Amino acid sequence: MLSFALRRLLLAVPTLLFISLVIFLLLEASPGDPLGDVPLTVPPEVKERMREALGLGQAWYVRYALWLKQFFWVEPLYWFDRVFGTGFSQGMQRIISFQSRSPVFDVIAERLPQTLTVVGLSYLVGVMIALPIGIVSAYRQYSWFDQIGTFVSMVGFSLPTFFTGVVFIIVFGIKLQWLPSIYDTTHRVTDWDSFLVQLRQMAMPVAVLALYNAAQISRFMRASMLDNLRQDYVRTARAKGLSERVVVLKHVLRNSLIPVVTVIALGLPAVFGGAIITEQVFKVNGLGQLLILAIHANDMPMVMTLTFIFAVLIVSFTLIADLLYGVLDPRIRYD
Repeated sequence: MLSFALRRLLLAVPTLLFISLVIFLLLEASPGDPLGDVPLTVPPEVKERMREALGLGQAWYVRYALWLKQFFWVEPLYWFDRVFGTGFSQGMQRIISFQSRSPVFDVIAERLPQTLTVVGLSYLVGVMIALPIGIVSAYRQYSWFDQIGTFVSMVGFSLPTFFTGVVFIIVFGIKLQWLPSIYDTTHRVTDWDSFLVQLRQMAMPVAVLALYNAAQISRFMRASMLDNLRQDYVRTARAKGLSERVVVLKHVLRNSLIPVVTVIALGLPAVFGGAIITEQVFKVNGLGQLLILAIHANDMPMVMTLTFIFAVLIVSFTLIADLLYGVLDPRIRYD
């Protein structure tokens, strides 16, 4: 297992480098100018000095190499210094946002808690809802529970999150006035009452994302359970006198989780991308909104860094899914 993980990590390095190069070249070829909003009254020589200060006067391969150095060397050293109080990164140039003129990772660190709170909780709730629904729906196929679960899953998976978000705002935020329709990112939890306020404002964005995630995962769980319930080893286990609970929860469920693990592992990075629209709908001041603002402002360092972080998440969770295969399926060995 360890040797397999090391091989995959070594393979991930050129993969991520290639992904970063593709992202950089796409951003380089995209239209727009970071200084496009500069007033026309600014003299050309001043504007040129501004371009040089932002590093735009250098060749693309020089800027790409500089970004790689900053991302993989300077930024880790800086955060190491912050944790342990050392000074290894002193005097080194960090990745600077064109828009805010602040270090990119400092801005990301400010927005990350909002995204993790909403997206992370929504995914956890979605998985916790989807797995039991998929298991029960498969075991009681064509029952009323299965019919309702199938209908809700199809609706949740078919409707985009921006549509369900607007519907939730109209129904629960405007008509019933049960929940706030705009997420207050300045709110701080200090006591029980403020905690309840935080739960109320998180309810709608979490519910929208959880519904979409649960709809997809429950369908995969149901299909995988149905496939395994018809296998010969299930009939053998029942013939040996094992209880139905042991057959379903120990034997069938473990084998059924193997393909579902891929969906869950690869779905988490995708949720960060899908949350971009949801954060815009509910005005959540997270990474999704930050990416949209950076795209509008042609903030190439911010867009490049955020996009590459999403790519790193996808590669990382793919490795985690592969490692979990060996845990769930005894037939898989990585020796």
